[in-house]
Amino acid sequence: MRNYQKFYIDGQWVTPEGAIELDVINPCTEERAGVIALGNEAHVNQAVAAARAAFPAWSRTTREERVEVLQRICSIYERRLQEMAEAITDEMGAPLTNVSLTMQAPAGLGHFMTTTEILQNFEFEKTMGTTTVVHEPAGVCALITPWNWPINQIACKVAPALAAGCTMVLKPSEVAPFSAYLMAEIIDEAGVPPGVFNLVNGDGPGVGSPLTAHPDIDFVSFTGSTRAGTMISKAAADTVKGVALELGGKSANIILDDADLEQAVTHGVSTMMLNSGQSCNAPSRMLVPASRLEEAEAIAGAICGQIVVGDTRDEATTMGPLASKVHFDKVQGLIKTGIEEGAKLVCGGPGLPDSVQRGYFTQPTVFSAVNNQMTIAREEIFGPVLCMIPYETEEDAVDIANDTLFGLSGYVFGGDKERVRAVARRLRTGNVHLNGAGPDFQAPFGGYRQSGVGREWGIYGFEEFLEVKAILGDREAEA
Repeated sequence: MRNYQKFYIDGQWVTPEGAIELDVINPCTEERAGVIALGNEAHVNQAVAAARAAFPAWSRTTREERVEVLQRICSIYERRLQEMAEAITDEMGAPLTNVSLTMQAPAGLGHFMTTTEILQNFEFEKTMGTTTVVHEPAGVCALITPWNWPINQIACKVAPALAAGCTMVLKPSEVAPFSAYLMAEIIDEAGVPPGVFNLVNGDGPGVGSPLTAHPDIDFVSFTGSTRAGTMISKAAADTVKGVALELGGKSANIILDDADLEQAVTHGVSTMMLNSGQSCNAPSRMLVPASRLEEAEAIAGAICGQIVVGDTRDEATTMGPLASKVHFDKVQGLIKTGIEEGAKLVCGGPGLPDSVQRGYFTQPTVFSAVNNQMTIAREEIFGPVLCMIPYETEEDAVDIANDTLFGLSGYVFGGDKERVRAVARRLRTGNVHLNGAGPDFQAPFGGYRQSGVGREWGIYGFEEFLEVKAILGDREAEA
């Protein structure tokens, strides 16, 4: 069992006074996997003070010094990749072989490697007329991360913050805190100066709220629910600090009438069920030509039948449990709502899969004949539940896709690449995947409307951690 009851503050592992113990439950076994301490406002104040004190020196380090630090982090992370994958499996239930080791843990390393490359080439100063425009570190940052892709979200905030010259306090999800603890160990071993990176475990009310409202925090980067994001924006408003939010999604996957239906539906279902459907950019609404709906249903049902649900340490397992009992209950409730509202159940449904007797497992579930006004088409389910929505025309499909409060991601499949591109440009969403394109660490990640504010990943994510200063009269006017 993992005992992670210390916080990492000012370069030291400290035992927090007055903290409350919290058991971390392995969602596959429903047994205790470890214990952490939940912090409070006093611990937040201690960590923020350390970050504030470290900021002047770290912000003045050279590009070369920060590159060396990031390179050391990458080297140590790569050596501990297996440990990181096992931590993720234990904390949130991703299958070790087919998800944690091949996707989740490598994603964190990918962000550090990408950020290192960006830092090496970034133009921190440029001339505009007689003015020098300078990019400087944003300051002391609060980083709040979720449980679904834990180290991915930690790395895509910590790496650019370090690279930009910021100092930070990280509050990971209390549901999945193990990978954050390992990240702190890696940072410590890499020789990041004391106070630059600080880790305080806790829940939203105890740590998240005082952290985001703290007057000495200059910038907040949050990934999580839309509800929590609005609360963070309000808390940050009193001190007018910068806020970047990566929130929920209800992404549409438009399968055009000239698409290879077998390929498109197979990819759509597989992507939806990845990580047990616990991805904010999951293609949860599959828009299918009405004339081919029954054919698409048969393909989707067959693909779900091939998914292996079970022990997350079994190499054959391709889908693990949901991350917690609370989340399991929510998803089960929404599946029942879909049935009650009259959606056609193609496969799956409420209750545990036949292959398991315990754990927070949910059957891979596909609903068809869904209309865009049903609850399951409007709310982010965040589980392995796909809604198939029929459409009549391309115009109809685009209207349905854009009829949502969210706007994080989108997917378009079709035979004519120019047509696919044209449809993609009509979607009001921060990302669009064409014909099965996967993630790109260089590309900006973020959404429109209630899916968030700002961007993560790549150079756009790096620039979130920079302020822009104009030094007027610094250059001579051209003759």
